[in-house]
Amino acid sequence: MAEAGQHDPRRDIPRTDVLLRNPILVEAARRLGHVIVKRAVLGAQQRARDGEIAPEEVAAAAATDLDVRQRLPTTLRPVLNATGVVLHTNIGRAPLTEGARTAIARASGYVDVELDLETGRRASRGRGTLDALLDRVPAAGAALVVNNGAGALVLATTALAAGREVLVSRGELVEIGDGFRLPDLVTSTGARLHEVGTTNRTTLRDYAGAVGPATAAILKVHPSNFRIEGFTSAASIPGLAGLARDHRLPLVVDIGSGLLHPEPLLPDEPDASTVLTDGASIVTSSGDKLLGGPQAGVILGEAAVVERLRRHPLARALRTDKLTLAALEATLRGGPTVAETFLRADPDALHARCVLLAEAVGGRVVPSEGAVGGGGAPGVTLSGWAVALPQGYAAQLRHADPAVLARVESGLTIVDLRCVPAESDDELIAAIRSVTDALEAGSAAQKPR
Repeated sequence: MAEAGQHDPRRDIPRTDVLLRNPILVEAARRLGHVIVKRAVLGAQQRARDGEIAPEEVAAAAATDLDVRQRLPTTLRPVLNATGVVLHTNIGRAPLTEGARTAIARASGYVDVELDLETGRRASRGRGTLDALLDRVPAAGAALVVNNGAGALVLATTALAAGREVLVSRGELVEIGDGFRLPDLVTSTGARLHEVGTTNRTTLRDYAGAVGPATAAILKVHPSNFRIEGFTSAASIPGLAGLARDHRLPLVVDIGSGLLHPEPLLPDEPDASTVLTDGASIVTSSGDKLLGGPQAGVILGEAAVVERLRRHPLARALRTDKLTLAALEATLRGGPTVAETFLRADPDALHARCVLLAEAVGGRVVPSEGAVGGGGAPGVTLSGWAVALPQGYAAQLRHADPAVLARVESGLTIVDLRCVPAESDDELIAAIRSVTDALEAGSAAQKPR
């Protein structure tokens, strides 16, 4: 507070309406909106009242804050994935290819997503993406894309079995992320689950014995996030397909990961092409896992069955947007995805990079076992290399710039380079060094003088 007779500098703080007429802030309002600009102005005025800045600096402080907002238009922060988990659900699963990112930018304005430019009339939505799917999976007669993998399964069971029964093995009633359970998902559509077999063994005879007048479909689910070993058995796709044909029922197979063709690295992971060739009516999967694209639900299969799903009213609620369609098409049309590149990372190349990283930051090179992630290929390990640092680094690295997500194992921070692009190694080194400096400064401040 100013003493009696003295001028209070806070009275010199420009009024809000005056600041909002500042040409720089007027331009910022055009880009970011009036509400955000006014909030920045009020914040700068408060800083002046608190004595952090001078009254004449208020406009510049507000403009600086808005410049930062312009450069960081979202609260989502980029993360360097140093966990060794390729499809890490918490940080967005499959990273997009450069082509997919370019496609998103091109599709961000007006595009012919549902228009035939030749005739000027309405056209099939995302037809380029659907054509790309059919080019990649010739065994499919038709394709459909919805918002995610769960949506694909919900649409299938709603359109094919609402009010009736779906046969499913007890060993395939899985729980996916965040407590969502497949039985709850399916029954929410109005279909009734008819469980067959046991947790560890389900035979074709179990399905055959359960078929009745109320049966609307047979569902087979790949239990992608766990595996049962030992005394086990499961009905084959060809066997189930024959049973379904005999009773004129659709066979729905949820493969989960979105693998389109067999992958030698993951011999136990089902793929859409093989499953359709073996007789499935339709296959459902995710687009942002082993397929390597954006979040989406992919449906492939017999044209008549896919058309039933496409014409169902729920399909409208689950349909995907133009940005996803563009990114998925670019992923399908392009070369190896980022996820594929990380899966097949050369251990020798990883080791060489780890040696350089350890020399730069003072860590120790250690063997590391990565994982596929995203609920795919449970039990499969990806041999590689990492740099071990003290455990205290893990939390600090999450707050670095860029943020770095590492693993904590056996009291150590494990920085696995499998999913860190080689061109980001310098950023990673800088982030680790910034943590080292902060930890050393904190340690020095705590020492008695």
